[in-house]
Amino acid sequence: MKKLIDYTKILRSKNAGPLFITFDLIFNTKEDMEYVESRLKKEDVAKAYEIDEDKIDIISYGVVNSIKITFPRKNISGSLADGDIYGCQQHMPLANIEV
Repeated sequence: MKKLIDYTKILRSKNAGPLFITFDLIFNTKEDMEYVESRLKKEDVAKAYEIDEDKIDIISYGVVNSIKITFPRKNISGSLADGDIYGCQQHMPLANIEV
């Protein structure tokens, strides 16, 4: 079984304001996007990031072969407990999910 990163052209994370983190999954083909969309489950993301499924939004943008995943950050961006102020180092647990 392949990992999510094997299907994406771009897989990145970033802040969506100080309280949320968002992931952009951009695919070369519509077929790759549809394959991942049909197999990627909120429970997989929840397990990878140790959060509740009901806090996760997964949105597909078929016109541009992409999927966006957003959920609350564990620590507010810029707080003393925050180790990644821009949220750009959070994509690897997602990248390693098997689909």
